[in-house]
Amino acid sequence: MSIVRFNALQETLNRRTIKIEENEKRSVLFGKNVFNKHAMQQYLTRSAYESVMNAIEKGTKIDRKIADQVAVSMKDWAIAKGATHYTHWFQPLTGATAEKHDAFFESINGSLAMEKFDGEQLVQQEPDASSFPNGGIRNTFEARGYTAWDPTSPAFVYETTLCIPTIFVAYTGEALDNKTPLLRALQAIDTHATAVCKYFDKNASKVNATLGWEQEYFLIDDALALSRPDILLTGRTLLGHTSAKGQQLDDQYFGSIPARAMSFMQDLEQECMLLGIPLKTRHNEVAPNQFELAPIFEEANLAVDHNSLLMDVMEKISRRHHFKVLFHEKPFSGINGSGKHNNWSLSTFDGVNLLSPGKTPMKNLQFLTFFINTIKAVYLNEELLRASIASASNDHRLGANEAPPAIMSVFIGRQLSKVLDELENVTKGKLSPEEKTDLKLNIIGKIPEILLDNTDRNRTSPFAFTGNKFEFRAVGSSANCALPMTVLNTIVAKQLKEFKIEVDALIECKSLKKDEAIFNVLREYIKECKDIRFEGDGYGEAWEKEAKKRRLSNNKTTPEALKVQVSKQVIDLYEEMDVMSKVEVEARYEIALEEYTKHLQIESRVLADIARNHVIPTAITYQNTLLENTKNLKEIFGEEYKNIAKEQIALIMIISNHITEINALTIKMTTERKKANKFVGLKSAEAYCKKVKPFFEEIRYHCDKLETMVDDNLWPLTKYRELLFTR
Repeated sequence: MSIVRFNALQETLNRRTIKIEENEKRSVLFGKNVFNKHAMQQYLTRSAYESVMNAIEKGTKIDRKIADQVAVSMKDWAIAKGATHYTHWFQPLTGATAEKHDAFFESINGSLAMEKFDGEQLVQQEPDASSFPNGGIRNTFEARGYTAWDPTSPAFVYETTLCIPTIFVAYTGEALDNKTPLLRALQAIDTHATAVCKYFDKNASKVNATLGWEQEYFLIDDALALSRPDILLTGRTLLGHTSAKGQQLDDQYFGSIPARAMSFMQDLEQECMLLGIPLKTRHNEVAPNQFELAPIFEEANLAVDHNSLLMDVMEKISRRHHFKVLFHEKPFSGINGSGKHNNWSLSTFDGVNLLSPGKTPMKNLQFLTFFINTIKAVYLNEELLRASIASASNDHRLGANEAPPAIMSVFIGRQLSKVLDELENVTKGKLSPEEKTDLKLNIIGKIPEILLDNTDRNRTSPFAFTGNKFEFRAVGSSANCALPMTVLNTIVAKQLKEFKIEVDALIECKSLKKDEAIFNVLREYIKECKDIRFEGDGYGEAWEKEAKKRRLSNNKTTPEALKVQVSKQVIDLYEEMDVMSKVEVEARYEIALEEYTKHLQIESRVLADIARNHVIPTAITYQNTLLENTKNLKEIFGEEYKNIAKEQIALIMIISNHITEINALTIKMTTERKKANKFVGLKSAEAYCKKVKPFFEEIRYHCDKLETMVDDNLWPLTKYRELLFTR
């Protein structure tokens, strides 16, 4: 098998950088293949355009006749872009995207044909839903599921297909996708944030949640990736001794981007510009062959769609450049993993960022209101927030190599902490004119300059305020942003709802003025949620002990973390906010457990295969070489060979011990896996987590030791130094 490794290395070394021509400005390319406002204005009638815009901005329904007009115009536009097919593009509960392509073609009387696409085909389709995860919502034989057009996310042409973003629901109405609950959560945050906004601006009419994600990833030559069965089947290395040089010199981060990687990025960015994905930033990350890209922030639903689309496009473009893109959160041991930081904020319809202070005391009070309510929402729901980013792959990343820990906490920096500490001392009830003036001038009035000068950064905080947004850093690189965004927007919407009830009660029952009532409620919130604020390093036993004192959860594994999803408190939350029903919540819980179990099951099988069919035979081959060498030395030197060959004999014994351990541990792991397979749901997930997974590191230890002993010319698996430094 070593021939596969060396052929892959030779193939990689012979690669040539593909030259990417950039003949047009990004501003010219941007959105060319998107049926956006500009395209709609060109192709739609005034009434059709206004109907679509009302659906986008106000949530109104689109009349069937208008839908027919939109469909015909969309078809004509897409065909002009080279499209031959259309698809309802949706996000089932696999975490990926799905599509079924149908041609615009339709025959007439068997001898003629025409291109056809009408309102019915635009608005709703009925794909076979039997093979998608459903968590028991319906039986396999009940295959019907419906996709329905989401006009808030514009259609686009990719390659030769018109892609129409849609939701995906069961015929009984339950959501079978990630988008539907997100849209409901965004509706909830709009409703309750707008209601709170009216304290500060009576004309406030709409609030949008915004999202700017940061996508981290590894690029590995596809020949090298194909030479590793573990990367091919699990997306990560299950074995492999660390490279002598990794990231310890800090010479990768923001360094010069390798030529082939730069070519890939240029190609990717051009495609993304055409698709309306506003990529802005690219750079080397901390680990070798690790990179990051990030767009300008967008409305959250569109941003989630764009990230899902981006991951699809990255995989296609990477193949063109002979790369394998790795989205796994921890593809390599001993170096940084990959995350997908979710930068979240709220903005009014006029574009005012509610998490950014203004130029007046009232605007700053508005900022504090949304800022403190967000912290309170995280405090009350930190366990649910942890569950939203739980996965088998993210478990490897959390708490390791600069990644956030499994304990959810909020970092706001020393200066803003000082502001909140001062607000704790606000007088209960009515405020004197002197105290109001002091608050407005000396505390609230100084917030803009505090934020301007505040350079506090904490790379390990899972949820950090970074100037005009909260950065949810614990999200994994392979995740669909929809789930953490659904949770975050739901819990903040609920908190804002409670806040308004409390403020209104103080105004009506205690005869407090509006700003006095707001100050009084915020003061209590600051006291109540102090335990969630943490400015230190999120690693180590000291923080774990402190977090325990603060009664913060520390769910280190996915089965532990997911339990809260089906608690009465969480189900009541989702139902109250009209985000998900009890059936939908429980279905997602079952799907998440099953996905976790299957991931570990696959990894266990792959590890057993590599250990017994690749590593052990190679070790025995090398051991036989040593035995032959020892035998020859004995023939030449007689009894003296024991001194001359003592190193070989010792090595033979060490190799035998490692082979014995690998074989014994693999048998035990397989036995435990078979036991775990007899369970379902939580029992199966816990069995894999506690009984099967612990063998992974033990087997790896012995395999990696053999890698350092066996002749390099024999070793079958491409090594870390080759995967990470062959460019």
